[in-house]
Amino acid sequence: MSTHDAPPPSRWARSGPQATEGFGRRFAELVAAGQDVDGEARLADALLPRGARVLDVGAGMGRVSAALQARGHRVTAVEPDGGLVAQCRATYPTVDVVQADLLELDDARVGRVLGDRPHQVDLVVCVGNVVVFLAEGTERQALATMAGRLAPGGRLLVGYHLVGGPEHARAYPPEEFVQDAASAGLRVQHRFGSYELAPPSDEYAVWVLTADA
Repeated sequence: MSTHDAPPPSRWARSGPQATEGFGRRFAELVAAGQDVDGEARLADALLPRGARVLDVGAGMGRVSAALQARGHRVTAVEPDGGLVAQCRATYPTVDVVQADLLELDDARVGRVLGDRPHQVDLVVCVGNVVVFLAEGTERQALATMAGRLAPGGRLLVGYHLVGGPEHARAYPPEEFVQDAASAGLRVQHRFGSYELAPPSDEYAVWVLTADA
């Protein structure tokens, strides 16, 4: 894909407004009810030094970005869905959110908060089934794009359902994900079964990846 071509439509975009609006509505209700929606952010925070630089890819309504920002990190949220971007800005007005597809990112679009080295972040967060909603055949390109944003020693946090995931999401077997990550210059540092560090399971995968030296 050239820099002038629009990325192909993702599985998320093709799932239709009923599915995408339902996602935003569900999390808005959880937040309004005071439910705990910070599990991913707690793990992300544990992986980081204080005041770190974070890129939250597929940020949705911004809940993970907001939680990390509240913990003192510099965060740029990236979300392609215009409805979710609007919801993020209304719910978390201090979160810097960029409406863009992951494959469209450039330094200018993510540098407002991250500063003069927006291509170098301490952590890329890609949770909430984002990788199983990517456009078909773009997984390796997406992983390479995220890997290219990492500072030396930086890491990538990925989480998705192995079974029982959302409608329209793809199945992404662990062995295929590991192969795709390796092709992008990433290696698995840890695999867990939850954001609370449960042992690996057949239901959900949480990966901590680092760039090859």
